[in-house]
Order: sequence, then structure tokens, then C-alpha cells
Amino acid sequence: MTQRIRTAVVVTGIGCLVLVDTLLVGMDAAATVAKLVASCGFVTIAFLGGALHAAYGRILLAGLVLSMLGDAFLIGDDQRAFLSGLAAFLLAHLAYVAAFAVHGVSLRWMAAAALPVIGVATSVALWLAPHTPPELALPVNLYTVVISGMVIAAIGTRGKDGTVLILIGAVLFFLSDLSVASLRLTQTTFPHYVWGLPLYYAGQVCLALSVSQSRSQ
Repeated sequence: MTQRIRTAVVVTGIGCLVLVDTLLVGMDAAATVAKLVASCGFVTIAFLGGALHAAYGRILLAGLVLSMLGDAFLIGDDQRAFLSGLAAFLLAHLAYVAAFAVHGVSLRWMAAAALPVIGVATSVALWLAPHTPPELALPVNLYTVVISGMVIAAIGTRGKDGTVLILIGAVLFFLSDLSVASLRLTQTTFPHYVWGLPLYYAGQVCLALSVSQSRSQ
């Protein structure tokens, strides 16, 4: 890992911590800046890792950029912005699946992962169902299917000598989405972003770092 990549990782981590702190104290403007800095950070990590030099990196970089756009859309509380953010993340996960396919996946590993991942996804969908407005039911369910497929594909890369960073990143991303769902749909009083945002940025950093790891294999 080069010094520039290490610096980008540190900037992303600091941005995430500042984001959580400013959200807790209600400093919305500062939180917006911190969020955009942190999101630009994981895109920069992939770019510095040589994402443009291989098909896997280019497709993954597209997913990271879409995730950054999703972060921007989710800054506000407007439902249209939420749907736009959901669409951006949906496309990001599809990009990740495409990147994993280009990397190479083992169908045997994917088949073994399918049942437990689908089981977790189904449990989450049943939990969210009573809290999901009718107009959001289809996009939320579609998103659940796509992100589950992303995790299954990430597990599949391990059967083709994929770096463990891919698997860790995908799982952390999946878990972080639970906090978004809790915050946006269930309207709980506990600030789930306290754990969700660190998981999200850690997951994106792992995926971004997988670019340089994959190039070195």
C-alpha cells in the first residue's frame, strides 16, 4: 500500500468519525461536508490503487462513484432523494456484481452461500415489511434482492482466489444497509448510523483496496 493510499484511508476514516459526531450534535452542514469528504475518500483509494488499469478496477470504480452519488442523495430527508439514493446504490451493487464476475467467481461457492444469505435477506424483508410505505415496497424489495446477490457473488470470488477484502467489504456493506433501513423506515429513536456509517465506510474502503490487491495477484 502506497503512502498516498494510506493517506486516503485515513482521510476517509476521519471523515466518517466527524460525520457521526456532527450528526449526533445536530450540525447538519458540517455533517454534509464530512460525508462528502469520506465518500470521495474511498473513490480516491480505488483510483490511486490503479482502478483504471484493469476491467475489474474500472467496473468497481464505477460502483464506488455510484455509491458516492447515493451518499449525496441521502443527505436530506426527502422521499424523492431517498428513492434517488436507493437507485444509485442499486446500480452500485449491480456494478459490484459485474466487477466480481469479471474477476471470476466459483459457482460452487455461490451455491453454498445462497441459502444462508437468502435466509438473512428474507428475515430482513419480513422485518421491514410492516414499516415500508406501499410506494416503497417494490424498490426496497428489489434492493434487498440485488444486495443479497452482491454478497453471494463476493463469496464466489473466494473460490477463484479473490482477496478476502472483497468478501469483508460486501458483508460490511450489507450490514450497514440494516442501519439505513432502521433509520429511514422503522423510525427508531436510537441513532443506528453510529454503527452503520463506520460499517459502510469500512466496507467501501475494503472494496476500494481490493483493486490494488487484485492487480498484485
